[in-house]
Amino acid sequence: MIQREGSKPGNVVLLVGTRKGAFIFSSNDARKDWDMTGPHIPGGNVFHMAYDPRGNGRTLAAVNDGWFGPEIQFTDDLGQTWERPEIQPGFATRDDMTVKNIWHVQPGRDNEPGVLYAGVDPASLFRSDDHGLTWHEVESLANHPTREQWQPGLGGLCLHSVVLDHSNAKRMWVGVSAVGVFRTDDGGESWHLKNSGVRADFMPERFPEFGQCPHKVLKHAARADLIYQQNHCGVFRTDDAGDTWQDITEGLPSRFGFVLGLHSQDPDTLYVVSEDNVMADGEAGGGYRIVSEAKFRVFRSRNGGADWTPMTKGLPQQNAFLHCMREGMATDPFESCGIYVGTTTGQIFYSRDDGDSWEMMVDNLPPINSVECAVVP
Repeated sequence: MIQREGSKPGNVVLLVGTRKGAFIFSSNDARKDWDMTGPHIPGGNVFHMAYDPRGNGRTLAAVNDGWFGPEIQFTDDLGQTWERPEIQPGFATRDDMTVKNIWHVQPGRDNEPGVLYAGVDPASLFRSDDHGLTWHEVESLANHPTREQWQPGLGGLCLHSVVLDHSNAKRMWVGVSAVGVFRTDDGGESWHLKNSGVRADFMPERFPEFGQCPHKVLKHAARADLIYQQNHCGVFRTDDAGDTWQDITEGLPSRFGFVLGLHSQDPDTLYVVSEDNVMADGEAGGGYRIVSEAKFRVFRSRNGGADWTPMTKGLPQQNAFLHCMREGMATDPFESCGIYVGTTTGQIFYSRDDGDSWEMMVDNLPPINSVECAVVP
């Protein structure tokens, strides 16, 4: 059940970014009844939101406006009031570059209070050291020797995944469409391409050094070197921090898809939603992106991608012409893992039992860009 007005935060919060603003849902640990507030930042195209559990619990939003441009906004009271940074992400030393969109916001590690990251288009990484009040570019990534050869995907040249190694303060990864995955081992002083084994079927060379199109990259906290990615051309995993990738797509109805979710307790359990990117006549269909066979199925693997099982109970299996954006799936930290999926037609489907069964949390929201889950005091 959704209470739409006068809600009070519980200890489980779902942050939903849409093309018409942000919505915040809250519940207790039963995750059955939800309160909703919003729209916050009404009219803003909110690409992504993130909750920072450090300090006072700041929520950040990546907002992109066709008239006023991209900006980060933040709230310390779960949406009651919003503020803007003193210095937004921008290219202070690059007169020929302008931030087109802010795609992703990411809190830093527990032992680096105040540190935040943001990924933007054109593919660049920004960092804040003061809880988001001011932002500066990590110029070493933009100065990579391959930069002049980077090409955008359909959504632009976007840096959309920022993955931190919480056991090694010097190591992190970023995912860029359509370039690939980069890793730094020296705190951002230098960056190295990490795409070995990842396909790029749309390129003349199927396994290039770069030019792949990762759609989402996630690392599991329980294993230092285990990372998964949902790519334009399949689902992949690495067990050596990105040095080599293994194709784990077999068993899925399509190589294409955007969303990816990891079970909080089990590093071998992951979730994807496969989509069709090919028209009925076999032609590639750039904008033809709907769940495979028009059946909304969340595919689960319990063995790191060796096998996949479609989860369908409670999900529409006929005429489901639905699509999910790259930030459209989230998982919560409970032992019986909650999985949350948002669609561009305004539905949120969720499971409270590791994906075995599903419910619709809400319908008729604006098109959903992103879903993130957090536990707050």
